[in-house]
Amino acid sequence: MKLKSTLTFLLLAALFSKGFAQDDQEQQGSVIQTLTPSKLIGKGQWDLKWFNNLYTQTESTFTEGREPRETYFTSTLEAYTGVGNNKRVNLGLIFEFRSNVVADRSALDVFQFDGERGTARSGFTSIAPSVKFVPIGSVNNFSIQSSFFIPLVDNEVEEGVFLDQKGFIWQNRFFYDYTFPGDQFQLFSELNAELNFGDNDESFANDSLRLTPGVFFSYFPSSKFTIQALVQHSQLLDLGNDFAQDFTALGGGAKYQLTQELNLEALYTNFVRGNNTGLGETFNLGLRAVF
Repeated sequence: MKLKSTLTFLLLAALFSKGFAQDDQEQQGSVIQTLTPSKLIGKGQWDLKWFNNLYTQTESTFTEGREPRETYFTSTLEAYTGVGNNKRVNLGLIFEFRSNVVADRSALDVFQFDGERGTARSGFTSIAPSVKFVPIGSVNNFSIQSSFFIPLVDNEVEEGVFLDQKGFIWQNRFFYDYTFPGDQFQLFSELNAELNFGDNDESFANDSLRLTPGVFFSYFPSSKFTIQALVQHSQLLDLGNDFAQDFTALGGGAKYQLTQELNLEALYTNFVRGNNTGLGETFNLGLRAVF
């Protein structure tokens, strides 16, 4: 409840701090159009993002036919602030909360947080100090986000229910975007590289490298609204843990600039193929405030 109250306060503060300056946005471009993940904020500014991902599956590559439903919910809060006068360095923190249910429970049961033995687990699972920077001053639409995730879970699996990896993750995300002439179409690309390390007996993913490239294509009917299509691939490379994995996902979504500071994002993806993985779908909802 304390986390929910804090998030509500931050979002309301962003909502009412400068009012509904939508006319200015149409002339100057909105945050969703001009401040992509590739771009950094300036000194004294804040960039807050609350992103929620619900993954649910009844199929996998391990068996054929329908399986008992498993659902994994991840809520991520990111907070960054600008340092320096040239918009080349941002410092921040990332917090992750997870709630998972198995044994054919309803997908929406992840929001009950009941911790029922053998079917559900939930809690804060990791915290990460993070830095975003623009490595080439003349190319401000290319940036890198480097984060070090520290696990907060005691056990990866308890009574058959997985919660989160128990291992350290050094994550580096490479962002690049290109806006086509006319400002109606935009291409955004990302390469996420995650080095997982720790005790092999404590996590399936330790001593591995995950590479996840993704491409997003956006169409802007107006500066305040965009429709997106995406393709993403993930490859987990074995560096000594005797486990490899890969999957490909397709999806789409939309973003809307609610106010000058606050925007809303909705996204859907479907895992269309893979090896050693579930073949489920994700439902995503995010709020971002920049002020």
